[in-house]
Amino acid sequence: MSGFTTRPEIVGTFGVVTSTHWLATAAGMGILERGGNAYDAAVATGFALQVVEPHLNGPGGEVPIIVAPAGGPVKVINGQGPAPEKATLATYQALDLAVVPGSGLLSAVVPGAFDAWMLMLLDYGTMKLRDVLEYCIGFAEDGYPIVPNIAHTITSVKSLFIEEWPTSAKVYIKDGETPKAGQLFKNPEMAKMYRRIIQEAEAVSDSREGQIEAARSIWSEGFVAQAIDDFCRKAEVMDTSGRRNKALLNGKDMAEWSATYEEPLTFDYHGYTVCKTGPWGQGPVFLQQLALLKGFNLEALDEKSPDFVHLVTESAKLAFADREAFYGDPDFVDVPMDILLSETYNTARRALINETASLEIRPGVIPGKGGDVVVRLKGTTEEGKNNTDLGEPTVARFDDEPTPDDKGGAKGDTCHLDIIDKWGNMVSATPSGGWLQSSPVIPGLGFCLSNRAQMFWLDEKSPACIAPGKRPRTTLTPSLALKNGVPYMAFGTPGGDQQDQWSLHFFLRHVHFGLNLQEAIDAPGFQTAHFPSSFYPRECDPGNLALEGRFPQSTIDELKRRGHKVVVEPDWSLGRMAAASKEDGLLKAAANPRFMQGYAIGR
Repeated sequence: MSGFTTRPEIVGTFGVVTSTHWLATAAGMGILERGGNAYDAAVATGFALQVVEPHLNGPGGEVPIIVAPAGGPVKVINGQGPAPEKATLATYQALDLAVVPGSGLLSAVVPGAFDAWMLMLLDYGTMKLRDVLEYCIGFAEDGYPIVPNIAHTITSVKSLFIEEWPTSAKVYIKDGETPKAGQLFKNPEMAKMYRRIIQEAEAVSDSREGQIEAARSIWSEGFVAQAIDDFCRKAEVMDTSGRRNKALLNGKDMAEWSATYEEPLTFDYHGYTVCKTGPWGQGPVFLQQLALLKGFNLEALDEKSPDFVHLVTESAKLAFADREAFYGDPDFVDVPMDILLSETYNTARRALINETASLEIRPGVIPGKGGDVVVRLKGTTEEGKNNTDLGEPTVARFDDEPTPDDKGGAKGDTCHLDIIDKWGNMVSATPSGGWLQSSPVIPGLGFCLSNRAQMFWLDEKSPACIAPGKRPRTTLTPSLALKNGVPYMAFGTPGGDQQDQWSLHFFLRHVHFGLNLQEAIDAPGFQTAHFPSSFYPRECDPGNLALEGRFPQSTIDELKRRGHKVVVEPDWSLGRMAAASKEDGLLKAAANPRFMQGYAIGR
């Protein structure tokens, strides 16, 4: 089967780079052209994304990375910083909070992206710090064109910046005016910060490895950490709680954390082995959906049919309910992934799927494991819990869209990149956090902190309950697939809770229906918000099913008949996938055409 494409699938032999912004993709390809490998290129691409997509990520954010070295084992790099030492449940309860604020400093965690990129560069890269950072410094110093979504985001928080977050206003608002789409924008403070890191690192050592290690220390204990510590100790800023709060994060938290390697969690499916992060991220929910769908004959269906959309959506509802009930940092809680991915468990769960759309939040029941699922209905103040011990479902209803707040509640998003070089090295990474709208800019650094702590629950029974040193159960979820045991494809997308929906749809269309990378990305998107959101204010929309209008009307009508609460979205609005593959000596890549921003390059 072949599909419509907006652009060609990129095919070459030398190297391919794909990301969510054309300038970042160009930076990565520039590194490959200069003799760097995929890991050098990924660092350059990742740091470029921090500059050119500041509404989607920043230096103060986080990044999970999956690497597949040519001839070596697949590894996950944990670039998710944990909660500060002072971030106890009692601390938040004393502030009379039901959820962690979605903005400001109270939800700040240790910024993990920098050290994760440096760890990968140190152990897998070949180039020096100066070489890989020159692109992001150039974009920050010389400027880059503002895309429409950046301009819209800055405009949406203009009054907040001027009235409450003056350090952000200094960077993003000039003479009372926000930047316009297409305008050249510069961030000299950020460029100066990165130049200083390079200069101080080069003063410490002449070697590549010594400079990278020095940069890691400068970030976690030097002038960067000091600036963050000073601001966090003194500043008291407005957040989505409607109050001004101080940070819990300090320099000690930064000094005591560093990025680490982990084994990927995997699942075998129709000759492919999909590699994801552990349950400190939502990645395993992709694998749980595969475990459910493994029992259906998807190849007998059409990928635009109501049967395909229905089965995938109903499987997502079950898998994401388990995410809410069981997932958390495995260093703190026992997450029964062996059971959640087992054939016995999924055979029983699969039997819950019938011809009618479920309106229930239905996590599985594993005695002694998991916790309650908090159900906060979209557009209401009603709240309930799904008792996983008794297995009693909560049936929820929803009203109209809630009114956005003006206290920094504008949601951020994420970036993604996939790179394969001529030697066969492969990397997939999903940088996020530290959005320009998430918290105030740190003076002298030009960036703000991640508020990823909003993904913790303030419920001691939840496996994702907040605790000092614990990783928030992030939505960030790069993907890497082996084919017949050989690294084959790196792929992923921004999109919060949609990441492991959009990336799954892409994967299924490629595996079962023979769509090439670009065709699978361009295919009509769909998603559900049936389960609790990972983001403030943590609402759910039971029965929701959003589809792009490019689906056949007959499919839309049949899904409505089955009880799905269908919302028809604009034709090109759902999904931001990127992907790269390697097979039979050929390298391939593709990127999302939606919003005219993502780009793939290769030769």
